[in-house]
Amino acid sequence: MTERRERGAAGRWGRIRRERRARLAALAIAFIALLALIGPLVSPYAIDQLDWQHLAVGPGWASGHLLGTDRLGRDLLVRTLYGARVSLAIGITASLVSVLIGVSWGAIAGYLGARTDALMMRTVDVLNSLPYLFIVIVLTTLMGRGRPSVLFLAIGAVGWLTMARIVRGQVLAIRHREYIEAAITAGAPTPHILVRHVVPNALGPVVAYAALIVPQMILFESFLSFLGLGVQEPLASLGSLIREGAQEMQSAPWLLAAPALLLLALLIGFNLLSDGLRDALDPHED
Repeated sequence: MTERRERGAAGRWGRIRRERRARLAALAIAFIALLALIGPLVSPYAIDQLDWQHLAVGPGWASGHLLGTDRLGRDLLVRTLYGARVSLAIGITASLVSVLIGVSWGAIAGYLGARTDALMMRTVDVLNSLPYLFIVIVLTTLMGRGRPSVLFLAIGAVGWLTMARIVRGQVLAIRHREYIEAAITAGAPTPHILVRHVVPNALGPVVAYAALIVPQMILFESFLSFLGLGVQEPLASLGSLIREGAQEMQSAPWLLAAPALLLLALLIGFNLLSDGLRDALDPHED
């Protein structure tokens, strides 16, 4: 039984490595993340450095600002890369929070079943019926608006509902498998069964959906920042940069184009990665 499970895991890992879309998307995301991490450190300009000689100049080599500057003379390349760093950090961290809560909630509900399952899933239904944006606005207002730590906690705390449903469905399908029945017969405690047997065998769809949660979180953070509820000055995220660019769209279109194109590239990359992982981890192919 153990050998069969190991062969199945090896087969899934092999399909992931052969999935061309997933590989290319992962490389593109890693390249953008590396640029976002290293770019602001090696640039001669700081994120809030003002260049009074080049106010709102377009992209070019002559000014020394490859993507131009904003109306305060701040280098757009540095701010865009820094904004990508902040958006990626918030999106990935909020996704981890969502996955942790969703997997735990769904696994417990699906495994215990009966009244516990009914109570936990009715809680999910109630939370799912509430306006998502309203909950995040309330949380960010109560905990302090504009701080990245507050943003990823607020977004992640309400982004786990769909994940909980996915995990619960997977657990309901496997909770009567022979290896779980054997663990119960052997007297293994419930936490051990959940951690050792239930959750690992339900991770295929979880991994694929987790890759899809990240762009959702990045997009939602960008939406909050666009509304002025996200990252505040002097920090920047892709959403706040898009908001600033939209205000100057007619006179300085490059202020909108740079962060918008980078956000689009990240969203496409994560969606392609999720599609590739979903195809590679399809349980019907084992």
